[in-house]
Amino acid sequence: MSAEPTGGAILAASIPAPSIEYHVLAPILVVFGAAVLGVLVDAFVPRARRYATQLTLTMAGLTAALVAVILLAGTSTTAVGGAVAVDGVTLFLQATMLIVAILVVPFAAERGPLPRPRSGPGTWSRAAAAPGYGMDAFTPQASAVPGSATERSAATAGITPTEVFPLLMLALGGLLLFPAANDLLTMFVALEVLSLPLYLLCGLARRRRLLSQEAAMKYFLLGAFSSAFFLYGVALLYGQAGTVRLTGIADALAAETGEPTLALLGVAMLAVGLLFKIGAVPFQAWVPDVYQGAPTPVTAFMAAATKVAALGALLRVLQVGVPGIAADWRPVLAAVAVATMLVGAVLAITQTDMKRMLAYSSIAHTGFLLTALVAADDRGTSATLFYLAVYALGTLGAFAIVSTVREADGTEATELSRWAGLGRRSPWLAGAYALLLLSFAGIPLTAGFVAKFAVFQAAAAGEAGFLVVIGVLASAMAAFFYIRVIVLMFFTDPPADPPVLAVPPATTALIGISAAATLFFGIVAQPLLNLADSAGHFVR
Repeated sequence: MSAEPTGGAILAASIPAPSIEYHVLAPILVVFGAAVLGVLVDAFVPRARRYATQLTLTMAGLTAALVAVILLAGTSTTAVGGAVAVDGVTLFLQATMLIVAILVVPFAAERGPLPRPRSGPGTWSRAAAAPGYGMDAFTPQASAVPGSATERSAATAGITPTEVFPLLMLALGGLLLFPAANDLLTMFVALEVLSLPLYLLCGLARRRRLLSQEAAMKYFLLGAFSSAFFLYGVALLYGQAGTVRLTGIADALAAETGEPTLALLGVAMLAVGLLFKIGAVPFQAWVPDVYQGAPTPVTAFMAAATKVAALGALLRVLQVGVPGIAADWRPVLAAVAVATMLVGAVLAITQTDMKRMLAYSSIAHTGFLLTALVAADDRGTSATLFYLAVYALGTLGAFAIVSTVREADGTEATELSRWAGLGRRSPWLAGAYALLLLSFAGIPLTAGFVAKFAVFQAAAAGEAGFLVVIGVLASAMAAFFYIRVIVLMFFTDPPADPPVLAVPPATTALIGISAAATLFFGIVAQPLLNLADSAGHFVR
């Protein structure tokens, strides 16, 4: 619309508002709506009823969002003026993340008995007069100094940190938007929305508070640097293409006759932010420290959902935004994949802490996933989707099992030596963990074998056969530390003071679902492979 002069002044042209297709955005809107309601619940609902209200609201919101994703099956369109893409890849990844969240929330909400000291701060309260329960993984008062009288008083009074629920939902809302973002500014907003709640959640561990706060600080500082690189990459790509829309960038690069120097630099900067989130080398330094220090339910959520969302966003950037310069970014991505596989596998062998071992295992799996991205085609996309789904389910079960092995004071016994003889004391728990570890190693008849076969097949078909060779070697190295744990659990005498096994109902259910899914998709993988194949297409 042209500007009309009024009293000698020139008015700016009006900007047309984009149409908002609420029905295709329903999963994201439902999750954000539940998060906002959760904040209001914490502000206005009496403390005695907050836990039940928050848990019910969160599970209802997640279920409604998953139903909305299922109802959108087959949709391939854009929304909000092209800023959000809703296609097969988006819906598959959103469904995976919502299933992860549905499994994680009861795990995070698991409650255990609180200590009741005979004297000290808070013992005068009515709550202290009766036995109570609190969320086992999270500190009752995050603002209190670790070990202070205020913290002891909060624990004694039975305060439940129900703010965890809206924080998880806010992070999940950003995760759902991240792989759906069809322009770089929307992707950056989603990156910040998912990151900020995770920074907070990492520092809320009930035990080992200082380690938890150190993990949160490291994650925050390094995450801030990676976000700055991402935003600089957005600026460089805008300078090259004149737009932040991924399809517009692809069109501009296709029409470019010279060397797209700004685009190459921009993709490199974007990659820093995205590779940081998935824990690829050389941006993996935060992973072991954060996985070890964060509350175990938060670690499980990050290891599964964050990797799913970030790899989905990286897939969209590479295949929708910059396919025209694939000859430039494919060799670099292949080098990152090689380094990630080898560094993750080698350093995992040296670990003596179970959570740190799983962290380096996660890094190695990132390398395996990147081999499929190097293929830069629909087959690689489908293989990535399948791998992400089965890896996410297996990872949840592995961290759930880690949370059940405790010292007498309730602290998780993560030292490998403490797991000796676990198979004799709890054969089903050790058996489930052995099954998940064998799947991570890629042993036949497990979902991990089918996933690795799919990504290696995609890499070989995409003329990246050398990645397959290196991937097989890295898998063989990884099998060593997985089997070492199995031998420790089943063929080593337990220590004189063995750890306590705490297996509450929600954790038990999560372990059972994870182990069953790992075995089922290892034997009957075709339905999920077909679903990933039909979903592995981007709207452009």
